[in-house]
Amino acid sequence: MTTLFKNIKELIQVREHTTEILKGNQMKELPTIKNAFLLIKDDIIIDYGSMENCPTDYDQCVDITGKMILPTWIDSHTHIVYAGNREQEFVDRINGLSYEEIYNRGGGILNSVAKLRTTSEEELYRDASARLEELIIQGTGVIEIKSGYGLDLESEMKMMRVIAQLKKNYSVAVKATFLGAHALPVEYKNNQAGFVDYICNEMIPVVAKEGLAEYFDAFLETGYFTVEETEKLIIAAHNHGLKSKIHLNQFTAIGGIEMCVKHNVLSVDHLEVVTDEDIQALQKGNTIPVALPTCSYFISIPYTPARKLLDANLPLVLASDYNPGTTPSGNMNFVVATACIKMKMTPEEAINAATYNAAFALELEKEYGSITRGKKASFIITKPLHSFYAIPYNFGSNPIEQVYLNGVSI
Repeated sequence: MTTLFKNIKELIQVREHTTEILKGNQMKELPTIKNAFLLIKDDIIIDYGSMENCPTDYDQCVDITGKMILPTWIDSHTHIVYAGNREQEFVDRINGLSYEEIYNRGGGILNSVAKLRTTSEEELYRDASARLEELIIQGTGVIEIKSGYGLDLESEMKMMRVIAQLKKNYSVAVKATFLGAHALPVEYKNNQAGFVDYICNEMIPVVAKEGLAEYFDAFLETGYFTVEETEKLIIAAHNHGLKSKIHLNQFTAIGGIEMCVKHNVLSVDHLEVVTDEDIQALQKGNTIPVALPTCSYFISIPYTPARKLLDANLPLVLASDYNPGTTPSGNMNFVVATACIKMKMTPEEAINAATYNAAFALELEKEYGSITRGKKASFIITKPLHSFYAIPYNFGSNPIEQVYLNGVSI
């Protein structure tokens, strides 16, 4: 079945070749075609171009006069499988408590752990599927989902099975990450080394054997896991066939980036705090920086210094960090807007970071992230817009009229 989309006001993120991630000034360029057509066959993009070269041979036609098409958003960092909520912590922060203070009194991640351990797999799936459906409507076509609210083998496996069911039952592309080292559970309160060994020797082998994760993650941060502990975990994960994507530099810079680059970690996520030494380390490797601007927005911490990273000729990816405590939203339209408004990224840079570059952060650049012949037909049809600048400019509005995943209208 071939479908022609004609009279596209602007076809955005059109690329003939997609072999290398965009860095520095390259991110300022967002290739588009105005007054365009797009031709798909089943779930694959097969042609595009100017309307003056529009095909006449197709099975069905969709006229989208005045509207634009761009690839679906790619969200490379989420925690959408969780139990309950942390609304009270939201109020606690308004009343002056810091993230660290909330965590130290048993809130934060440990709050979510307590709730998840007593929640059934069926309830977790029901709630996560509702969140995922909302994200798809908001334009997300590729998503990474982490575990990390179980912190014991039984509960982490419960989360991983829920992620596997989401992957099976929805046409959105899903990558699964085992976040075994998210925080120290109460039963290991005085034995952090024992918990690290437990993850290495019992949790990672089982998760890898069951084939439930593509990646491993840890929270490398003061008060959570040290550089040395995280390095041990990364090596254990690698020995079981899992690449790593690491949380770090959210509150402090303690040398984790240099270690991650040394071990070819796929991405380092958060980076609200970045030193000159961190920049130099990133320049020496292929580890991808990932910024989570709506986390900064929600808990009022510094934003990732995008201009500093881009001026150093580094790549950058944007993701949502959707989770119950620090970012209870996965709306990538707002992520892109926040990056423009608060991180001073141009709309071109922000869209590149949330589509094309984001595909590299999940190793899906051959299938998603751009309008390219042979890639999956997963794209957004906007409402009538004056320009694509309207997406971040009208930050409180919904710019999306329709979403196609793998050639099918959602």
